[in-house]
Amino acid sequence: MKIGIIAANGKAGKLITAEAVSRGLDVTAIVRGENKTEASKVITKDIFDLTYDDLKDFDVIIDAFGTWSNETFPMHSTSLRHLADILSGKDNRLLVVGGAGSLYIDKEHKTRLMDTPDFPEAFMPLATAMGKALDELRKRDDVKWTYISPAADFQADGKRTGEYLLAGEEYTTNANNESLISYADYAIAMIDEAVNGNHIQERISVLAK
Repeated sequence: MKIGIIAANGKAGKLITAEAVSRGLDVTAIVRGENKTEASKVITKDIFDLTYDDLKDFDVIIDAFGTWSNETFPMHSTSLRHLADILSGKDNRLLVVGGAGSLYIDKEHKTRLMDTPDFPEAFMPLATAMGKALDELRKRDDVKWTYISPAADFQADGKRTGEYLLAGEEYTTNANNESLISYADYAIAMIDEAVNGNHIQERISVLAK
């Protein structure tokens, strides 16, 4: 299996790349600058400059792109739209590192985590931008996409336990009433989905056991 990982130099991207390499997959890091990952193959290109020719040989493209300033939040939508456009009608799968704010807290799927009073105000602009990007992606029936949301507490430096719980559209807690996952365990879930392809055109979520 050939996997291309966009923004492989980022915190999530690095661990996803390392997980894929550890499984013996054919991994290419897609980065803007110097490759800082364990991948031996590299495409050096900005996400907005990627064409289908760049991505056509990958069975799976993982989009780990993120941006964190008010000025650049719209790029969550524009970058994902660009990738969806160039993969439109193709067999290549697109897996997206998503956010938790858009997870639903009710079975009717009317209220999202970010709509609740206790949602941290500091995270609202990012959650809103990522939620908008997901809403737009849902309309794309021409792309084999999967959007993977982490738990509410997404821990960059958390331990790799080697285990996780798979959930769906709704905010879920584990037996300890916690919604958390480390980047390392999230990477395991991401590569499991890349290999298995069980949730095409679906949003799923993952959390620690």
